[in-house]
Amino acid sequence: MRRAAAAAAALLVVAAVPAAAQPGGEAGTAGHCASMSRLKVPGAERQERSCLDELTTAGTVASGHTDTADWAGLTPAALPVPDGVPGIQIDGYFPDTSRGNTNHGWNHDAQFVIRLPDRWNGGLVVAGSPGVREQYANDRAIGDWVLSRGYAFAATDKGNTGAAFHRDGAAPGDAIAEWNTRVTELTRAARAVVGQRYHRPPSTTLATGMSNGGYLVRWQLENHPELYSGGVDWEGTLWRTRGPHLLTFLPPALRAYPAYAAGGEGAERAHREMTAAGFPTGSEFLWPFHHQYYWDLTQRIYREELDPGYDGALEAGTPFCAPGSPACDSDYDYGSRPRSVHQAVAKIALTGRIGRPLITLHGTLDVLLPIGQGSDVYAEMVRAAGRGHLFRYYRVEGGTHVDSLYDAFPDRLRPLTPCHRSAFTALEGWLGRGVQPPPSRTLPRPGAADPESLLTRCRLTPDTA
Repeated sequence: MRRAAAAAAALLVVAAVPAAAQPGGEAGTAGHCASMSRLKVPGAERQERSCLDELTTAGTVASGHTDTADWAGLTPAALPVPDGVPGIQIDGYFPDTSRGNTNHGWNHDAQFVIRLPDRWNGGLVVAGSPGVREQYANDRAIGDWVLSRGYAFAATDKGNTGAAFHRDGAAPGDAIAEWNTRVTELTRAARAVVGQRYHRPPSTTLATGMSNGGYLVRWQLENHPELYSGGVDWEGTLWRTRGPHLLTFLPPALRAYPAYAAGGEGAERAHREMTAAGFPTGSEFLWPFHHQYYWDLTQRIYREELDPGYDGALEAGTPFCAPGSPACDSDYDYGSRPRSVHQAVAKIALTGRIGRPLITLHGTLDVLLPIGQGSDVYAEMVRAAGRGHLFRYYRVEGGTHVDSLYDAFPDRLRPLTPCHRSAFTALEGWLGRGVQPPPSRTLPRPGAADPESLLTRCRLTPDTA
């Protein structure tokens, strides 16, 4: 449990060890990398091209073309890793003024990675990083699998990284708003590079990502549907001007959880307050870990980004402060904050007005982004916007926010990685052959499934096994 907890805790605040990536030389690049020197990423300030025998983590870990710290804790330990994907990798960055991303010793944000497999299926997958991680965060959960299916793959660090991401930008909300523009920027650039490499544009461009990366999928399909064929949103963060969002459900948890954990006569009332805030009955076994690693830090750094005036001269408040103490984030009340705070959230808010097919999946035991305060609400927003025909929503019973916790609780949880792959495959059929995905539904956790089956299978139809 301690090993899984330590790994999973990196989701929001990973301080990545710089990858020791070495650029591929121009010499010896005949054959599958013969065109490498001609590839230019439009708008990039720096790019380094590498000719690799293996683009998946089966090879990039050893070659230094990924950063294992960046994707630590996001997948089950036993998740199979595909291999046999030679091709070209381009690492680089776009012009930016912030310097939180230390990968490659560049100390420069707006870093990206583009991978171009030799055996290309005609498609491009674009992803933004979850949490405040960097550009390699999706390598194991998403990149390996889509590369093995023949897709080109591009990912971005979103333009600012780490627990101090809120220092970026000129005004509240700017740092998160930059995440959206960086994904748009990378998508346009990656589409151009794909055209250079394969002499034709991608036939499909798909957006996908988890957590904050899922939020980015939603925003892109709402605001730039012309760039994409569709997307898969994996437990995306919800930002909505009037709520609910992180700053409405985390403060009640920070107030109530200590009383619940202490037991005694106040525990029952505290439990009611937790469930009223959106943390479902049955998820209690996950609360201690999330209280220790996620809730407090998440509340403070996102509140600092959107409402820096709340704690005055302090930066991101006081960790684990007691309710009633000055400017304590446990007492934060979004509804009573000034209009300027709500305007900051409006910069990044979602509407539900998607312009391309979108599949959303979310675990019912997610206690960082509770499903009832997130994807359930977004699903209603999409329907209210009249876009329900473009949408499918799968609630995954037993899924939680990070799949590494499945290793600690295999008898209670279910990894979401196989469900993401099933959703992605369903999107392919929807776009490519006009096969409608199964109706939106809750996917029951198979009671008798063995661990290997849970790691590799997640059927979207009612006969899930």
